[in-house]
Amino acid sequence: MQTVSRSSAVYRPRPRPGAGRVLVCLSFCGGGTAPFRQWAEAMPADVELALICYPGREMRFGTPFARDWIALRDDVVNAVRGLTSRPYTLFGHSMGSWLAFETAAQLGRLGVPPPSALVVSGGVAPHRRQFHTAHTPRSDDSDDALVAWMRTFGQMPAVVANEPELRAIAVELLRADLAVSESYSFTEGTRATVPLRVLYGSGDTVAFAEVEEGWKSLADGGFEACELPGGHFYETDVWSGLPRWCTEPLPGAARP
Repeated sequence: MQTVSRSSAVYRPRPRPGAGRVLVCLSFCGGGTAPFRQWAEAMPADVELALICYPGREMRFGTPFARDWIALRDDVVNAVRGLTSRPYTLFGHSMGSWLAFETAAQLGRLGVPPPSALVVSGGVAPHRRQFHTAHTPRSDDSDDALVAWMRTFGQMPAVVANEPELRAIAVELLRADLAVSESYSFTEGTRATVPLRVLYGSGDTVAFAEVEEGWKSLADGGFEACELPGGHFYETDVWSGLPRWCTEPLPGAARP
């Protein structure tokens, strides 16, 4: 049975209320929960998968898009707060990597139990984003340019690209998330105070060593960086195997 908490926008593909741990996933720019749902089949028996649905998509299609970064971060924080009664790991891919980092920091400011670990994927360190925008589209780009970008980076399958209504929805969603992402401003002094694992594709747009160094400079706890085969979304079998990287203990992490 799949469950959705509409008040907190949390989607559980396979509920495991008795599980000792929770893996909380935050999606990429223009994405939803769908790319992570298959992971439920790969979860260890003691881990429940919880997917955060951002406003304006899937079961929150009628909810207005977040107006800016702070609004989206606070929406995610509100969702994650309901999941903190058990040890949990925060995972985010691309834009989700910065959201995971900032969500953990904000939860700490609010006195909410922090995640046991952070796993960030496919994103440069947040304080270095402004130096790596050459391969990122802008919210004011044309529809054709956004479609081309999504097709190039594997974010729009042919079935969507060839259906005008689906394509228009995908473009609108990406444009809204790009506008939110463009409003993000890193606050100097924000740190990752829990163990941090960084995942990055060998064929992605920024050199792995630079990504590793950037994130390591923000880490106060244990740290590990792993280069995986493929581009921004890795190879298909690598993506489906990411749950292992999200649930295995990190250096410096307490075992449940």
